[in-house]
Amino acid sequence: MPLRTTLPLWPLPFLAALLPFLVSHLAWWLSLRDGLIPACNPYWDGCVSISRAARYGLGNHLFRMVMLPSATIQALCWLAATVWLRQQWQVRARVLPWLGLAAGVFLGMYATFLGSDGAIYQVLRRYGVYLYFGCSYIALMLVLHALSRLQPRPRAYAPLLAVAWGFLAIGVTAVALAYALAATPYGDRWENVLEWHVGLWLTAMFAALAWCWWRDGLRVALVD
Repeated sequence: MPLRTTLPLWPLPFLAALLPFLVSHLAWWLSLRDGLIPACNPYWDGCVSISRAARYGLGNHLFRMVMLPSATIQALCWLAATVWLRQQWQVRARVLPWLGLAAGVFLGMYATFLGSDGAIYQVLRRYGVYLYFGCSYIALMLVLHALSRLQPRPRAYAPLLAVAWGFLAIGVTAVALAYALAATPYGDRWENVLEWHVGLWLTAMFAALAWCWWRDGLRVALVD
């Protein structure tokens, strides 16, 4: 008779949040140490984007080495979220794993071409990160839509809802400032500031998912 061993599933989104957060800041510190970027607070001064902070030197190699498996982990998180909705809430979300896969592919494409030269590589890198943000946010909204149909009171998913609102506010602000400051010398700085803050909200999104799964005691069964 096979033995069933179960493991908690919350470490999966926890790693999806922790690894990109750590490697982006470590790459920034390495580039700063090596004199590749100016010294500033990127969350406030906006003198450097995440992409530039991880574009050259050791920081670039470390960033790509960590972000590629992180893309896989995040895709697996959305697949596990599909199972969570079906088992815990009896909701089917057939599009969710495909959105998660697309987000993982676009994140991997962004990390792969980071540091490459040429117009084609720049387009692939830029659109890769934009589509990654978009697919991740739509995946989050699908999860919230499924939960809201069963839980009229949002206490069960309040952290995810807070992240969704914060993510939306940052996105709207980024679009508005892009148009308002496009012809000014402050446009690039504000874009860099918002890019770092969007990264924080992505971290918070997977951290909130980890908290929900820890609270619900979600586990995965291994058969020996």
